[in-house]
Amino acid sequence: MNIAPLENLRGDYAGMAPDWTVSQHADLYSDEDQAVWRLLVQRQRALAERFAPPEFLDGLEVIGLGDTIPDFAAVNARLEPLTGWRIVGVPGLIPDAAFYDHLAHRRFPVTVWIRKREELDYLVEPDLFHDFFGHVPLLSNPVFADYMQEYGKRGVEAGPNVHLLARLYWFTVEFGLIRTEQGLKAYGAGILSSAAEVKHAIEGENVERLPFEAAKVMRRPYEIDKLQNTYFVLDDFRQLFEAARTRVA
Repeated sequence: MNIAPLENLRGDYAGMAPDWTVSQHADLYSDEDQAVWRLLVQRQRALAERFAPPEFLDGLEVIGLGDTIPDFAAVNARLEPLTGWRIVGVPGLIPDAAFYDHLAHRRFPVTVWIRKREELDYLVEPDLFHDFFGHVPLLSNPVFADYMQEYGKRGVEAGPNVHLLARLYWFTVEFGLIRTEQGLKAYGAGILSSAAEVKHAIEGENVERLPFEAAKVMRRPYEIDKLQNTYFVLDDFRQLFEAARTRVA
């Protein structure tokens, strides 16, 4: 979650609060913003119905995903009574310390801007669609929600080993797979928010799909600008709790 100099980032960081949050202003999205949202939702929802686990699909219903950009306040009214989680608007990528502190207090940062139509298939920085569609549904699941808070607490205390936690986040929250009664499914936001990645992760050839072991995950480097060649597969979301407590020298 390290960020580049602010002038190199796309979001508007001028009016943010000390905790890096900003107001969403849900009424100010343009017709084109809404059209892009609809295109993305229609495409990725159809893929999620094939490739996502039941917990994610249940979450889509709980948060009331629709054809218009969600109002964060309305989503919080549905989400917070279930698991104590809230979403907070941020201008884009934020520093590690702020990110982990939000997670430790059951607040998930969601970028307030949405990509352009020509960026439907690839975006360097996470936008509103990636953050919301990819991450928020599973925050309605008590097991996953508790893991995310535990992960945030670890991040707050990690110190120089924070890069190991970044790898854990990458291979679970962003690019994790899980075995279910319905077969192999994707729960990572980086997979479920990408049309190419979701098919590649589940059906692609010449792809490593390794049993999940936290120590191995934390030693595994990753690349951010291409389809992944390695994924780690959970048998149960409860494995994540042990992972959050794993120390690797």
